[in-house]
Amino acid sequence: MLAGQALAQDVPAPLLTLDQDRFFLQSDFGKAAIERERTATAALEQENKRIEADLIAEEQALTEERNTLAPKDFAAKAEAFDQKVERIRDEQDTKSRQLAEVRDRDRRAFLQAALPVLGDLLGQKQATAILDKNLVIVSLSAVDVTDEAIAAVNLALAKKPDPAP
Repeated sequence: MLAGQALAQDVPAPLLTLDQDRFFLQSDFGKAAIERERTATAALEQENKRIEADLIAEEQALTEERNTLAPKDFAAKAEAFDQKVERIRDEQDTKSRQLAEVRDRDRRAFLQAALPVLGDLLGQKQATAILDKNLVIVSLSAVDVTDEAIAAVNLALAKKPDPAP
């Protein structure tokens, strides 16, 4: 019997797979992060539409002034308008990049919070590693622990006072 236990300890534990995208997207943490991202993205899109409408109106007004202004004065106004458009474009691009940075931070925060849960799952399954399912060419469905990991992380993070990043 002791020989059987020793032999069992020498046999490598199985490898597990995890669909990282589904793990994040279907967890309560991920759903909340995605909802915040959708809300922020929608607000930015609305702001962009409003700015676009304002710029179109301003451009049309400038076009109408063209016939009443001296060429030098029109050129100065047109140049100022172009600079304004470029500045606004840069500002809006910065806001868009900031949304992407928040998304990346949310994913990193989730992974950091999920690591102890995944470590527990690794121990429960007596496995040696959890691999990204998308990097595995062929595996048995029994080694995919994504559903268990989602349930475990939801439970673990629900116990904390503020599971949101």
